[in-house]
Parts: sequence; structure tokens; C-alpha cells
Amino acid sequence: MSPTLLVIALFIFGTIIGSFLNVCIVRIPNRASIVFPGSQCPNCGYSIRFYDNIPLASYILLGGRCRSCKTPISMRYFIVELLMGLLTVLLSFHFGFSLVFILCMVFTAALVVITCIDLQHQIIPDCISLPGIPLCFLCSFFLPWITWLDSLLGILIGGGVLYAFALGYYLLKKKEGMGGGDIKMLAMIGAFLGWQGALATLILASIAGSLIGILLIVVKGKNFKYAVPFGPFLALGAFCTLLYGERLISWYCSIGAR
Repeated sequence: MSPTLLVIALFIFGTIIGSFLNVCIVRIPNRASIVFPGSQCPNCGYSIRFYDNIPLASYILLGGRCRSCKTPISMRYFIVELLMGLLTVLLSFHFGFSLVFILCMVFTAALVVITCIDLQHQIIPDCISLPGIPLCFLCSFFLPWITWLDSLLGILIGGGVLYAFALGYYLLKKKEGMGGGDIKMLAMIGAFLGWQGALATLILASIAGSLIGILLIVVKGKNFKYAVPFGPFLALGAFCTLLYGERLISWYCSIGAR
């Protein structure tokens, strides 16, 4: 297969994964099965036919509306499918075709689902992060950048740092400043990326969150008490660390050695 066809095949595969992730994003917050029933219009209950469930293409051909009741379909469906297609290609370039690539695909898919759910509902589902911690720990036996000890330390340090921050904020302000979902999510990330990766993720997430927070204050006139979900920034930091963590950590260590 030519490189061009291979990239196209990987992109299509990623969009199919993205289509399934859309089901997870809709159903997990409602504690509904992600397998049964089949895809339905949330407004009229119309059972979506296979030809109306083709990633990207169906959304465009239907004009972003349900075939039956013509209710607009959220643009999120298209974005998630497109995003997973692009991320799949990017991961394949970085890791090649290997078990590591597959594990990174699953990890990235979990980050995408968490991001979308946290943005919409301000929650990080325990059904992803809690099973994700031991599963990511098991992955450490197959990942080249960490050992099982690094993974274990990643769980303890990743979750512990945010827990300490949340506890300190509560003792100081007498109110919660960070949800438990963020703590469990960073513990999961630490299990997959190791303790150094967990810290790098937290630093990148904090920088990105601060920049977006300042932008919201300037553009929309929000005050400093405006709550911004932290899960999406942790997901962004984790993905950047997954791809470029070793370079970032080496660069930081080189600065500290000067």
C-alpha cells in the first residue's frame, strides 16, 4: 500500500473510532449502555440507518440535521470524528505500527471522551478514570518510556499533587477548588506517562488553563472566580507530553543544569 493510501486508511479508521466515541460522550453521563440500543436521534428517537452513520460524510450530506425530524445535530459529532482521524494519523507517524501505537490510541480516545464530557457536564466520569488507572499501569509493562515503578509513582505523585492542592485550597478557602475527577484523571495519566510525565502534564495544563482563563476575562468579561473545567487542559497536556514529553523534560533539565 502506498504511503498516501495508508494515511487515508488510517484517517478513515480514526473517524470510525471517533464515531464510537460520540456515542460514549452522549451515553456515559446518562449511565446508559454504549452498545445497545443502536444510534438514535435524541429528539425524535429515529433509528439512524447505517448510510446515515458514515463518519464525516453523513453529517455533510444531511446538512447537519436529522433525516427524520430535521433537528440540528451538534457540530461536536463532526469535530470529534475529524479530530480522531487526524490524531490517529499523527500517532501513527510518531509511533509506527506497533502495540504501543494501539495503546496510545486507546489512551488518546479516553482523553477525547473525558474532554467533551467535562466541557459539557463539568464532570470527569469515574467509569473512565478509575478503571483507567490499573489498565494504564498494566500498559507500563509494554511502553518503552516507563517502568512499572515509574507508573506506580506516576499514580501516587500525579493524584497526590492535585489532592494536596485541593486539600490546601479547601483548608484556606473553606470550599472546593478542584473536583475529585481531576485528581483521578491525573493519576490515570501518571500511570501511563510516569511521574515525570504527570508533572509535565500538570505544568502544561496549568499554563494552558491560565492563558484561556485570562482570555475569557478579557474577551467575555468573566471574573477570576469563573470556573473553567480543568479536565480538557489535563488532556491537552497529557497528549503533548505523550508526543514530546522526553524532549520537554530534557529541555527543562538542561535549563536547570545551567
